[in-house]
Amino acid sequence: MILSLKNTFAQIGDATLFAKRFFKEVFIPPYEAKEFLKQCYIIGYKSLPLVAITGFIMGLVLTLQSRPTLVKFGAESWLPGMVALSLIREIAPVITALICAGKISSGIGAELGSMKVTEQIDAMEVSAINPYNYLVVTRILACTLMVPILVFFADAVGIVGGYVGINIHGDVNFYRFLTQIIQSLEFSDLIPATVKTFFFGFFIGMIGCYKGFNAANGTESVGRAANSAVVTASLSIFIIDMVAVQLTDLIYLK
Repeated sequence: MILSLKNTFAQIGDATLFAKRFFKEVFIPPYEAKEFLKQCYIIGYKSLPLVAITGFIMGLVLTLQSRPTLVKFGAESWLPGMVALSLIREIAPVITALICAGKISSGIGAELGSMKVTEQIDAMEVSAINPYNYLVVTRILACTLMVPILVFFADAVGIVGGYVGINIHGDVNFYRFLTQIIQSLEFSDLIPATVKTFFFGFFIGMIGCYKGFNAANGTESVGRAANSAVVTASLSIFIIDMVAVQLTDLIYLK
């Protein structure tokens, strides 16, 4: 038990130093713009179909599940605003981040882990190429930028799914549906939900890179790095979300 706790705190310390190195080297040239754009394409564009399907299902299911209860209280008109508020503030950011943790963080961990095992990272150092700058900085920056964009996309698709769900049992004009959503949202609903997605993206990329960059020798370590990256990134998402909710409650306490 004591040894396990000691190893856990040692890993937390190593990860902190790993993140500190990122903030140091992100401003040091050369800037790998091509690799950054490539990672944005892989992380963002190639994740759009999965995020779109998930976002649409989230909006549709949330609408269908919430409607009967609101109908009992005669509050069916609140349904568009409730669905949009739930999606934007909590459901879409967390679910999208978890999808990215499973797809992106594991992929980064496995990719960098295999490069570590096959000594490609060592070969880059011998060739006078900074592997941290080329492999880690670009991936973390791409994750930090693309995860919020994917969340915005999930919000939009989820709202469309909510519109489809409402029209299964009724006939609501899309303009009226959108107007009710806009009227129900406030500026304080958008800012915290947007800010925390950047933290989600940073930790997804950082944990995946850390696990892969520090993989041990042997092919089995690649699988362990990918699996550990998913578990740790998913846990960090829940912790960040809990902290964000508490801070939001304190800042916007009425």
